[in-house]
Formats: sequence, C-alpha cells, structure tokens
Amino acid sequence: MEALKGNVLADLKRVLDGIDPADVDGAVEVIASARRIALYGVGREGLQIKGFAMRLFHLGLDAHVVGDMTTPPLGAGDLLIVSAGPGDFSTVRALMETAQAAGARTLCVTAEPNGDCPQRATSVLTVPAQTMANDRSAPSSVLPMGSLYEGALFILFEILILKLVKHLGSDAAAMRARHTNLE
Repeated sequence: MEALKGNVLADLKRVLDGIDPADVDGAVEVIASARRIALYGVGREGLQIKGFAMRLFHLGLDAHVVGDMTTPPLGAGDLLIVSAGPGDFSTVRALMETAQAAGARTLCVTAEPNGDCPQRATSVLTVPAQTMANDRSAPSSVLPMGSLYEGALFILFEILILKLVKHLGSDAAAMRARHTNLE
C-alpha cells in the first residue's frame, strides 16, 4: 500500500508541477469574465467536469453541465469549458463548433495540446498526463489508462476554485450558502 501510494502521489505531483502557472492564471481570467459557463467532458473526465461545474455554481457563477435540461444556450460573453484529455473527441469538437458559432469562447483542458480540440479552442490549459491515448505505447504512470489525467483534473479544478475564490472576493461561507439543502 505505501509503495503504491508513494508512486501515485509522485505521478500526480509530476503532472501538477508540469502545468504552466500562466495557463492557470489565464483560465481563471477567462472563467471569471464569462457571463455564463457550460461544461462538458466524456467518461471519467466528465465526472471531474461535473464536480468543477458544481463548485463554480457554489462560487455564484452561472455554471451548467451540457446535457442537463436546464442548460441555457451560449452566446457572446459566454464560455464552454471542455475536457479532451487525448486531444480529440467528436462530441467535444461538435460542441465547441456550436458554441463558437454562437459567439462563445472555449477553454479546452487537455493532455495533448496539439490535438484537434485544443487547436480549435480560444484558450487551452494543458495537463501533461498520461491518458488512454498514450497508456500503451509509453506508460508514464502506475495508474491505468487515463486515471492520472483524471486524478490531476480533480486537483487542478480545486486549485482553480481556490484562485477564483480570491479573484472574485468570495469565501467558504458564501460558497456554503449556495450549497443545496435538499440532500
């Protein structure tokens, strides 16, 4: 257990240390300036995106998960945040095209900045982690498939929230006040 834990934590630290702080600050600015935010990811990336959407909502931002019945249309001043770890998913690409055609900006979080989705995005946040796109050719983690990328997303999204709390002048009490009471 201890050896595995140490390997996993070392892998996560390596990935997080490889994220460009300027890209993180740029993402904070883009998110903070958006009128409305929609978020989308597939599979386990999508689970991380949904958690991020929830925290953005707790911050008081107008944040929605694509596919939910209450997700409003995007337009000028809005932002679509997508995760495309391997660099391209047809659904992500299609949603980006739709959002951009409506005048919205796009932020693509990815491990492959040269992929089709990040190349089309307004902004890119690169998370240099193993995904399912490269786990067989040159595995760089003890974690299987895209788990390293997905685990790094969770931590990165929490870091973004902490930076947004400061940027927006919010605090934990204000966030807690927006948490549902229907649980």
